[in-house]
Amino acid sequence: MRLTYGTRRGQGFTLVELAIVLMIVGVLIGGLMVPLSAQLDIRNRAETDRTLADAREALLGYAAANGRLPCPASATSNGQEAFVAGGSAANGNCADFYGGFLPAVTLGITPTDPNGFAVDPWGQRIRYAAYSGTINSVSNPFTQTDGIKNATMTSIAATTHLLSVCATATGIGASDCGTAVKLTDKAPVVFFSTGKNAGAGAGTDEPKNTDGDLVFISHEPTAASAPGGEFDDIVTWLSPNVLYNRLIAAGQLP
Repeated sequence: MRLTYGTRRGQGFTLVELAIVLMIVGVLIGGLMVPLSAQLDIRNRAETDRTLADAREALLGYAAANGRLPCPASATSNGQEAFVAGGSAANGNCADFYGGFLPAVTLGITPTDPNGFAVDPWGQRIRYAAYSGTINSVSNPFTQTDGIKNATMTSIAATTHLLSVCATATGIGASDCGTAVKLTDKAPVVFFSTGKNAGAGAGTDEPKNTDGDLVFISHEPTAASAPGGEFDDIVTWLSPNVLYNRLIAAGQLP
């Protein structure tokens, strides 16, 4: 059968239309890639929140049973709390108060990685810091057996600051929030995920969480162009009042 000009022209339009449809589908699929990636990030952050909530309950349970909080795990302690040479629960002298990891094995937290560390959805170890100082002549009161009891709640409350969590690194002091917005300065322990970027965000805020001192930063995720730079850490801490409540209920405090 011989095709007329009109028939060939109709087939040509069909091919063009098909190409346009395929192009539109490609654009739509490409446009969905960012939302799907964002959804994965949201899911991972929600899972991290649950992991940190479980850690909080485990820490409170440990304190109720032992009258103290555990020391951080070291990079080589396989998820067990780590003391310095000569350190023990009797003196609470931890190997690394501010640069360690959540002692998941000591707390009985699961799951862990093959080395015994609790990890976030990005495979990074959950960080954990505990206050080190002397209150009412008691050294390391939160990690020493009966240290909280002997230091007394009154003296702990009167202490200028324990661990501090600030809303920005701008204006912070050497051991407190300084002129920065203060979220807390009475945290016995701080624990956190370094997020998707594993703590590699450039800027002033995120590096403060892994520099091994008493001051930490917490705020919503920000891009590299933000004043404090890229930030995606998920930071939380124990309230001393919640801790006291659990210890009183367990008979560890009067």
